[in-house]
Amino acid sequence: MRTKPIFNQLKPYVPGKTIDEVKEAYGLERIIKLASNENPFGFSSHVQKHLQDAVTNLEIYPDGYARKLRTKLAAELHVDETKLIFGNGSDEIMQIICRTYLEPGTNTIMATPTFPQYRHNALIEGAEVREVPLVNGYHDLDEMLSIIDEQTRVIWLCNPNNPTGNIFTQAEFDQFMKKCPEHVLVVLDEAYMEYVGTEDFPNALNSLEEYENLIITRTFSKAYGLAALRIGYGVAQESVITKLEPAREPFNTSVIAQHAAVLALEDKAFIEKTFEKNVETKQELEDFCDRLGLRYYPSETNFLLIHLPITGDEMTEHLLQNGFIVRSGEALGIPHSIRLTIGKKDHMKEVMNAMEEKLAKVENS
Repeated sequence: MRTKPIFNQLKPYVPGKTIDEVKEAYGLERIIKLASNENPFGFSSHVQKHLQDAVTNLEIYPDGYARKLRTKLAAELHVDETKLIFGNGSDEIMQIICRTYLEPGTNTIMATPTFPQYRHNALIEGAEVREVPLVNGYHDLDEMLSIIDEQTRVIWLCNPNNPTGNIFTQAEFDQFMKKCPEHVLVVLDEAYMEYVGTEDFPNALNSLEEYENLIITRTFSKAYGLAALRIGYGVAQESVITKLEPAREPFNTSVIAQHAAVLALEDKAFIEKTFEKNVETKQELEDFCDRLGLRYYPSETNFLLIHLPITGDEMTEHLLQNGFIVRSGEALGIPHSIRLTIGKKDHMKEVMNAMEEKLAKVENS
């Protein structure tokens, strides 16, 4: 059987080790996962209390239009309901975008390193991928603009960027959008926007009326803590949504996921508390890095990309032995670093102690 030629080159996504796998491999009883930027505080108790209400009539297909969630989210964002599209995580929205806009003979532009699914889905559709290296963790927006041509269909902007955590500002975003040709769809991935504290962060929703070639993607998987349920969304002009909808599977989000997202939107206190705890603990981690002379990118997310005098694989292995799963920078395209999710305070103190122990051994060897 013959596949598309690109599948001879592509590899499936390799998830990090599961907690049970690490326990078995290292003979540990307790494992703390700090590799996938999940919310260490779980999810809203309001969701937990009322989610059972959705576990009825499971023999019936879900509402493909997601009416209740659509109405609730539209009111929260102050946008028209026709400007929303929902997906099985924001990942699926990205897949739908690629399926709709990209084909052989077209190209798409993105930073590197950034969220890998942009590239993966674009290659499957046969498009040329043009990657622009980050500059000290930041998007090189001017360089991205300079390589646009008539065959460019989509530009991907991850803000804050994963895996570095950096942002570009409102002024930088406005300047970029004014220079970007109208035939290019700009995808603004704001998966971590609930963690952003700076006032310079773009208010992209206000830009939707001005730019018809803009779509914003967001998720309930990070700050809202609903990663297991897989639900995300896109916001764009109705003209863009209308083009994307035929590429969306008719029942792509479950009843339970839709209901949980509605409940999560009702508990603003949970998001506020998550934000406050993240800021406080991230500052402690930054202070630790400063004390040890470890360089890191300024992050507006719930993770920190930390540069090391050893390989990320070495530090990852050491932390695994101490019961912590983190993400090696070698796997992310940034050697000699780790990406560390900001966890609970007591867990972060243990991680910092383990890191300091390893670095001390390296220094004395």
